[in-house]
Amino acid sequence: MGKEKFIILKAEIEAQLIEIEGIYIKLEERKRKRGAAAVESMGYQLHNLYCAFEDLFRIIADGFENHIQDKSKYHVELLKRMAVSIQGVRPALLSHESFILLDNLRAFRHFFRHAYSHELDARKVRIVLEDAAKLRGIYKKEVNSFMDGF
Repeated sequence: MGKEKFIILKAEIEAQLIEIEGIYIKLEERKRKRGAAAVESMGYQLHNLYCAFEDLFRIIADGFENHIQDKSKYHVELLKRMAVSIQGVRPALLSHESFILLDNLRAFRHFFRHAYSHELDARKVRIVLEDAAKLRGIYKKEVNSFMDGF
């Protein structure tokens, strides 16, 4: 990858990390509230969080090797791709632990998008919130390690 392209990629990644952190801040605010509306709001922010991570993955894939063939499995394939080191192209972005946490978040996002006729279960939202909190503790280190791999 050329120096100019790498500088652009780095700037796009850093901008996306700001977006992700902004969603984490909103989640912290929402966690202080109670009731069904608060659960729905947290669900919405968890949905947004995965979308923001997926945008990060898309930035990285577009910068290197975005050739996912099966569009019906795009979301899971993009996530899997980020956990794979591609020899001579780029290091893996995600550890196994963060892959699992993000896959749980991806599954919640899918449920949330299709749950318009169901109320969110506060217990299940709390579980996803716990996963998101664990992810918050590791994703920055992994992104920094990824960037240092060049």
